[in-house]
Amino acid sequence: MASLAEPILAAHQPTQAPPSHWSEGRLTDADVAHIPGESGPPVVGNLFRMLADPHGFHWRMFREYGPVYKNKTLGYWHIMLIGAEANELLLFDRDKIFSSEQGWGPTLHQLFPRGLMLLDFDHHRADRRALSIAFKPEPMRHYADALDRGIAEEVARWNGEMLFYPAIKKLTLDLAADSFLGLPWGPEADRINQAFVDMVAASVTPVRKPLPFTQMRKGVKGRAFLVDYFTKQTLKRRAGEGLGQDMFSQFATATREDGEMLPVDEVVDHMNFLMMAAHDTITSSATSLVWLLARHPEWQEKVRQEAFAVTGGPDSHGKPRGATYDDLPKFDLLEMAFKEALRLITPVPSIPRRALRSFEFNGVHIPAGAACGFNAHLTHHMEQYWDSPDTFDPMRFTPDKVKARHKYAWIPFGGGAHMCLGLHFAYMQVKILMAQLLQRYHIEVADGYAPEWQPWPIPKPRDGLRIALRPL
Repeated sequence: MASLAEPILAAHQPTQAPPSHWSEGRLTDADVAHIPGESGPPVVGNLFRMLADPHGFHWRMFREYGPVYKNKTLGYWHIMLIGAEANELLLFDRDKIFSSEQGWGPTLHQLFPRGLMLLDFDHHRADRRALSIAFKPEPMRHYADALDRGIAEEVARWNGEMLFYPAIKKLTLDLAADSFLGLPWGPEADRINQAFVDMVAASVTPVRKPLPFTQMRKGVKGRAFLVDYFTKQTLKRRAGEGLGQDMFSQFATATREDGEMLPVDEVVDHMNFLMMAAHDTITSSATSLVWLLARHPEWQEKVRQEAFAVTGGPDSHGKPRGATYDDLPKFDLLEMAFKEALRLITPVPSIPRRALRSFEFNGVHIPAGAACGFNAHLTHHMEQYWDSPDTFDPMRFTPDKVKARHKYAWIPFGGGAHMCLGLHFAYMQVKILMAQLLQRYHIEVADGYAPEWQPWPIPKPRDGLRIALRPL
């Protein structure tokens, strides 16, 4: 559920003036002369090469320059660190060298300021602890019931040929209304969805100022709408109106260690960010899993039989039984298949940080102030960690193989202090979805069909993923 962009875009000039420390110590060519890499054409650098094929670009750079390389876009240097050891260094961050705020901030500060991913150290720890109440067993049990009801109702209407991505995107937003907000969407639903779409697109647009008719302008306007909407909702919850077990109620009444409630504007920013992260990353992840199970019917059948065994199969009226909160740990095969889908099509392909102090990696000195990034997509496809890395094989995630592999070779949810707060919610939603879907339908795709995937900021099939659902 954590999200967003190719980290090199964090080097773009922001529209509004960010905190001054973000630009202090901007690296010169001399600062990074000893680091292998390339600057690309004048002015734009490697921007358009990277935008055209992000994965291909970084694979070429890694193979040509090794696990530490520099890359320049729009006048800014960015240092990439590749591999599980690099992931561990930046994510575990034992010595508190790396700032997530200053890594994501230049890209996201206009759109998702003060989201949990954009906080560091003590502030991050305090807010994460306050917000974690929303993911305790009691509210999670409530979410599970709400998710199963909503998914069963919608999936029962699906049949025949369809575009899966837009259907699951709409369903995910509808589910968020119930489990996240505890209220039905009104006429604002389409506008809320469009606001999230515009903000995610704006996060990676090359034009960083909200000029008329630009994507950044749409994103900034989308944020303004959501801030107004969530502010009103927060004040209602604090007044006792609609207070319940939903996630928003938990956030609105969350307190820090000193007993003080989070400020309203911070609640709004956290909700805005987490709604976006859950909405888009779960949509992407569920789509990739459905695609891969359709491509591999033998695994689809294994997971289907597991769903029948866990839920007890159809009731006396032939209606599929949903998965309960207590059922979720029993879906071993489904969880392995989901983890393999997250490996092959990583919902957050790469993540930025900024070095607060100088450090060394792989014998290379990285100066303080460096914009650093690591690439989950590359690590998830490296032969040193994965046999036949482009092959779908959920058995990679049996306990013995997981134990034998580097802990940071698989990082779809990040790691360390910034491990995705909602990762168990993501597992829960996908398991409940697949239990309903697979007990009703065979998922099929046409022979030879292979959708083209938009690789970032969050992967999705460009054609919407054409599938057919055939009743069992």
